[in-house]
Amino acid sequence: MRSPISSAFRGGCLPISGDLAVGGSYQLEGQANGTVLTCDPPKNFTATWEYGGNVSWIDVSISSEGPARARLVLEHIVAVDDEIWREFGPGGVGMGWDSMVLGLAIHLSTGESIDPSFGQQWTGTEEGRRFLTLSGEEWYAANVAFREDPAAARGLADRCIKAYLGEA
Repeated sequence: MRSPISSAFRGGCLPISGDLAVGGSYQLEGQANGTVLTCDPPKNFTATWEYGGNVSWIDVSISSEGPARARLVLEHIVAVDDEIWREFGPGGVGMGWDSMVLGLAIHLSTGESIDPSFGQQWTGTEEGRRFLTLSGEEWYAANVAFREDPAAARGLADRCIKAYLGEA
């Protein structure tokens, strides 16, 4: 059986539709939806993140770091389902965001839209598999840094990486 996260977050960039104004609703194609809570361009955006019957919140801030630099801070405030946490640990949510931020970086560097099917195909390439594996390893390290037993963290990370690679 495939993990719910393997199909939920693979692919990186997704088309968005809806009423993208405060109080409006949005839909990421085949993924989350939610309500826009605040919008203060270009500094801050907050919204609900609704997926799989769960509601969480995202807070996206951008601040200037000089004439040619900016800092993007994305916070996802979520009460992770205990069952998913016990199976995958923090990478269960984090690896999906890593993929989405990679899609954003590609868009910003090229100016091109990315077809969602490209992201799904890319995760099957050597480069895509390497990215997902390295992402999972960083979430393993973060989990250990936050005092998870290294052996337990290793099992969580290994299961999570396999799920994102479509092997679980």
